Amino acid sequence: MPDLHPFIAGLPKAELHVHHVGSASPRIVAELASRHPDSKVPTDPEALADYFTFTDFAHFIDVYLSVVDLVRTPEDVRLLTHEVARDMARQNIRYAELTITPYSSTRRGIEEKAFMEAIEDARKAAETELGVVLRWCFDIPGEAGLEAAAETTRLAVDLRPEGLVSFGLGGPEIGVPRPQFKPYFDRARAAGLHSVPHAGETTGPQTVWDAIHELGAERIGHGTTSTQDPELLAYLAEHRIALEVCPTSNLATRAVADLDAHPVKEMVAAGVLVTINSDDPPMFGSDLNNEYAVAARLLELDELGLAQLAKNAVEASFMDAAGKAKLSDEIDTYTAAWLAR
Repeated sequence: MPDLHPFIAGLPKAELHVHHVGSASPRIVAELASRHPDSKVPTDPEALADYFTFTDFAHFIDVYLSVVDLVRTPEDVRLLTHEVARDMARQNIRYAELTITPYSSTRRGIEEKAFMEAIEDARKAAETELGVVLRWCFDIPGEAGLEAAAETTRLAVDLRPEGLVSFGLGGPEIGVPRPQFKPYFDRARAAGLHSVPHAGETTGPQTVWDAIHELGAERIGHGTTSTQDPELLAYLAEHRIALEVCPTSNLATRAVADLDAHPVKEMVAAGVLVTINSDDPPMFGSDLNNEYAVAARLLELDELGLAQLAKNAVEASFMDAAGKAKLSDEIDTYTAAWLAR
């Protein structure tokens, strides 16, 4: 296969499954750790590579939460958000739906309105200065229970920032059944927010069914085990419920044994709308460009196949029709010019 990295680097892209704190680069994590020396997180960017080596999903959650604990002030929030957008611009990401867990910040003492102002200031600056359109998904940290669900719903509905488009559910799946969150998703959906819970990453396909039937899922975060249920795959394909696939993340958290065993091939073969995403890129030593290269190898894609993958994300996004048309045209124009060289 030809080297597709140069094509991928210039390809205009959208990303739909990427976490706010989990996108902090080693440089930013080290800077935040230096601001808060009581943390166990290393202040040396090079030492973070070892710190971000996970034994399993539970260990990943522990490390992730230690980084969350570094974001303690509105200035930390603003810095983190703007630098995440800068990394996205470097990859030619034009649009991203960034998953934010406001409960994790407000319970650590950041005043809720100041938090909203910080992310909105950064969002507007990212679009003006970097050409990156950011939208928010507020997610419930499942490990924190129904108190966190109620608070996240209140923050999303009552203090809704301009950039908020969707409502999610993250954290561990084992021991955190999806149906208990139905009342909170019902309220968020009634307020016009889209439903995008994680499901089927470390548990079986029933979790995905629960996310669909109980939480009204319009997209599924990960959905890795969906391939174990042919009926579920057929339902996802028929209803155009996209899967937000994050290959390197699944390997790093041991959700899959190795990349060659990743079920993305079966998902595509079943006609499911698959999008490729980076999840928590610096923590996994990856970025969206690398994930597209991984997908190209696993799915045996050429430039046209990669362009279609990019357009899948546009289709599955919550952009308005004009925004979708504009980014799709940009992808087509770039690809045609590349192939004409």
